Amino acid sequence: MITKMTKYSMILLSGDLERFLAGVQELGMVDITRSVTGTDGTSKEMTSLIERCRAAESILAAVAKEHPEITAAPASGLSAEQLLKAVEDNTARRNAIASEMETLEKEYRNALPWGEFTPEDVTRLRAAGLTPHFYCVGNKQYSPAWEQQYPMSVLARSAGNTYFVVIGGEEAEYTFPVSDEAAFPARPASQVMKDISALKAEDGKLLEETAGYAPLSGLLQELSGQTFARLDLHLAETSSLLEGEGAISVVEGFAPTADDARVQEYLNNGPCTVYWQSEAAKGSDNPPVKLRNNWFARLFEPVGSLYELPNYDELDLTPYFAPFYMLFFGFCLGDMGYGLILVIAGIAAALALPRFKVYGKLIAWLGVGSLIMPLFSGTFFGMKLADILPMPDNIKALFFSDLKMFWFAIIFGLFQIVFARMLKAIFAFSKRRWDEALTEVGWSLLIVWAACAYAGSQIGTKLLPHIVSQILVFGGLILVLFCSKPAKFFLLRPLKGIVSLYDITSIFGDMLSYIRLFGLGTTGGILALVINSIAMTLSGIPYVGWPVTVIFLIFGHLAVMGLSCLGAFVHPVRLTFVEFYKNVGFEGGGRAYRPLKSYSNNK
Repeated sequence: MITKMTKYSMILLSGDLERFLAGVQELGMVDITRSVTGTDGTSKEMTSLIERCRAAESILAAVAKEHPEITAAPASGLSAEQLLKAVEDNTARRNAIASEMETLEKEYRNALPWGEFTPEDVTRLRAAGLTPHFYCVGNKQYSPAWEQQYPMSVLARSAGNTYFVVIGGEEAEYTFPVSDEAAFPARPASQVMKDISALKAEDGKLLEETAGYAPLSGLLQELSGQTFARLDLHLAETSSLLEGEGAISVVEGFAPTADDARVQEYLNNGPCTVYWQSEAAKGSDNPPVKLRNNWFARLFEPVGSLYELPNYDELDLTPYFAPFYMLFFGFCLGDMGYGLILVIAGIAAALALPRFKVYGKLIAWLGVGSLIMPLFSGTFFGMKLADILPMPDNIKALFFSDLKMFWFAIIFGLFQIVFARMLKAIFAFSKRRWDEALTEVGWSLLIVWAACAYAGSQIGTKLLPHIVSQILVFGGLILVLFCSKPAKFFLLRPLKGIVSLYDITSIFGDMLSYIRLFGLGTTGGILALVINSIAMTLSGIPYVGWPVTVIFLIFGHLAVMGLSCLGAFVHPVRLTFVEFYKNVGFEGGGRAYRPLKSYSNNK
C-alpha cells in the first residue's frame, strides 16, 4: 500500500527560515519539496567535505584489509577534522613517493649496467682535455679488435649487451665505427638505490601511521553524516521561494497523513510564526511515495525497488507479486533439498546478523517456496521421492511428470496474467474508469475460455458447460469490442475495437514466457542428478571412495544450488517486471519519501 500524504504550504518570514527548518529537521517527518537546487559555494563546500570523508574512509578500510600484518598503535586525541587532514596528507605524500619511486626505479635500471663510478671521474677526464664516449652494443656487434685499435675500456656486460667507454681527444679527430653514443647516467646505481631505500622507509612509516588511523574511521562517518544533515537543511532553505522582496519565504512539503497531529502541533506551537494550510495530496502534486505493507509483503520491497516506485495514484504491487515471486523462485529452483538449505540459512542469517534481518527472512521465505513447488514433482537433491521412499502406487501417481510440470508452468502463468488483468480492472473500477475496467474483464473471460477450451480438446472432454462457455466467449468479445476503443458514436466502438483483438498475440507471448519456470526447474534437477551419478561412481574407489563421494556431493550440490539460485532470482524478476507489471498497467516513476531529518534521526 501507498501511505496517504498531506500537502503543506507554509509561509513565514525569511529571517525565521533557518530556525524553522531546523525544527522540521528534528521532527523528521516532512519531505520538503526542493524546487531549486542549492549550488552555491556553501553547498559545494559541504558536498566536497562529504566526498573527502568517504574517500578517507575507503583509504583506511583498504589499508586495514591489505596490510593486516601492521600492528601500529591506534592514534588518539584527534578530532574528525584533524584525522581527515592527517589521512589526506599521508595519502598525498604516499602518492608523491610512488611517483618518485617510479622515476628512481627507471633511473636505477638505466644506471645498473654501467657499474660503479663517481661523477667526479668524468669531470676529471674532461678537465684533462679528454672526452669520454659511452656506447652500448649487442655482444654480437661488439668486436674485440676495437680494444687494440682504440683507447677504451669495457665497463660491463649484461643482458646480451656490452657497455664500454672510448676516450677521445679533439672532437674533430675522433672517429669510431659505432655512430650512436649511449646516454651515460648522471650517477651510479648504488646512489639511486640509497634514495629508493629512503623513500621506502618513509612510505612504510606513513603506511604505519595510516594503519593507526584506521580504528578512528568512525569519526569520519560521524563528520560525513553531520555534514550531510547540514547540507540537507541548507538545500531545503535555498529551495524555498522568496516573496515580498525577499522578506517572506514560501515552503512546500509533504508528510504522512497519520502524522498530521504532530506536524500541525509544531506548525502551531513551534519557535516561529507560520501561516500554513494543508490538503490531501493529489497525484498532480507529485507527492513522495512511502510504502506501507504487512510483514510478509515488506520482505519483497527490495525486489520491487529494483524497478521503480509506483506513482502516488497507482497501486503498490508489492503485496500482489510477493506470493507469485516466492512460488516462481521455488519453481525455478526445482529442488526441495535446496529449499530446505535456504530456509535454514535464512533463519540463521536473520538471527546472527540483525542488520540483515530482512534479507535473512526473505531468503527463508524463498526457501519455503522452494519446498512447496518442487513437491509437485517430488524432487529432493536430484532424486525423486517416488523412487527413494516406499509408498503406495496411488500416492506415487500424485507426483507430476515432466510433461505435467510443463503444463503446470503455463497454467500458473495464465493464472497470473488473469489475476493481473482483474487487478487492473478492480483498480480502474475504483477510479471510475469504466471502459478500461470492462475491457480487462472481457480479456480475462476470453483467456479463461481459451485455456479451458484447449485443455478440454487435449483430454477429449469439455471442461465447461456449453452455456458457461458461450457466456465467457461472447461476453468477453462484446466487452473487448465495445469498451477497448471508446467513441462518441456508440456503434463505431466495435469497428474500432476489432483492432484491439491484435492484443491476443501479446497475451500468447506472455504465456510462453512462463515456460522458463519449467525449463529452469528441470535443468537444476538434471544437474543435481548428474552430481549424484558422478558421486556414486566415485564411491567405488578403494579405501577413500565414500569420503570422496561425500565431499563431492557437498560441493557439487552447493555449486548447482548457487547456479540455480541465480537463475531462480533473475527470471522471476523478469516475469514480475515484464509480464505482470505490463498486464496490470503499471506506470511507475514515483519519487521516494525522504523527510528532512537530523543526523541523530538518520542513525
